[in-house]
Amino acid sequence: MRSAAAALAAAAALALLLDAALARHQHHSENPVYKPSGDISLWIDQEQIKMFSGLAMEIYAIAEGQVLAYLLDPEFENKLPIIPSEVSHVNFTWKSGVKKYYYNFFRLKSFDESILKTPSITIKTQGRVPKRPKEFSILLPCAGNSGVAQFGISLMIETRKGKPLNGTPLRLRLRKECTVREPNPGPCPDGYLGPHCKKALCYPNCMNGGNCTAPGVCSCPPGYQGPYCEGGICTEKCLNGGKCIQKDVCECPKGYFGLRCEFSKCVIPCLNGGKCRGTNICRCSNEYKGNHCEIATTARITSQRSACSKPCKHGTCQSNDTCLCEPGWYGKFCHKNKPWA
Repeated sequence: MRSAAAALAAAAALALLLDAALARHQHHSENPVYKPSGDISLWIDQEQIKMFSGLAMEIYAIAEGQVLAYLLDPEFENKLPIIPSEVSHVNFTWKSGVKKYYYNFFRLKSFDESILKTPSITIKTQGRVPKRPKEFSILLPCAGNSGVAQFGISLMIETRKGKPLNGTPLRLRLRKECTVREPNPGPCPDGYLGPHCKKALCYPNCMNGGNCTAPGVCSCPPGYQGPYCEGGICTEKCLNGGKCIQKDVCECPKGYFGLRCEFSKCVIPCLNGGKCRGTNICRCSNEYKGNHCEIATTARITSQRSACSKPCKHGTCQSNDTCLCEPGWYGKFCHKNKPWA
């Protein structure tokens, strides 16, 4: 779990979690007096996250009784970076709220004890989750040799009736770096790691091959842009509301396709500013209706009634004193029926 903490702070896939963390951070800041409520939660404390990213916030692994989805992703462990040698422990805080829960850290194991000793925890390996927020740490002690070791942590959480919390047991297999070197003359500034405090940290990680050049600052490769290099640069603009997501790659909204989202799935174009939202499905503005937004609503007809010298019988008045006829009608005032229609 503690390694999960270090990993969470560095994994780019957790951008949505960052928003949740910020919201929860603000909530707790505004309510310094804690009142037990809600369901079980487990999070990494502000100081730990600040050490990784330079940002003071809380990152949740379990929120109000729900194990967050990224922890259940089968590829989650493969996406995590190696925990750096400078990180020797990870602090967690948890609380059960108004319900009773029991926990069991049933595995704390190093798979290479010549590099990493068996992880330990600062609380009992089994017990009851505290009702109020309480901190604990998982310790990752190096054995005195340089290298990277895998280790495993498994956690079961059960209700008072012995029912496992959905998403548990959590089984994590992670990696920890250990390096033998001279002691660092002092702690690194927030947002930096490394023997000479030269390694900057970005959270989320810089994407698409970008480099972290300063805490929270990504230098993007050609063809990408954005705070984390998450957006693309398209030589030709994406059309019809499309979004450039990679170099010269557009993500099209519903109803459009093509390299630049230039093609509509509506065989008959949507009229009067309507947008194609599926195969032959138009989304009309409030002033129009019909399969192709060809029929003006009462409000539209009223506003344009004076624009035509004579009322349109089966159509809508346009600003240039002409009528736009409904299907099956024609003529200057849409007063003639098409017998073949």
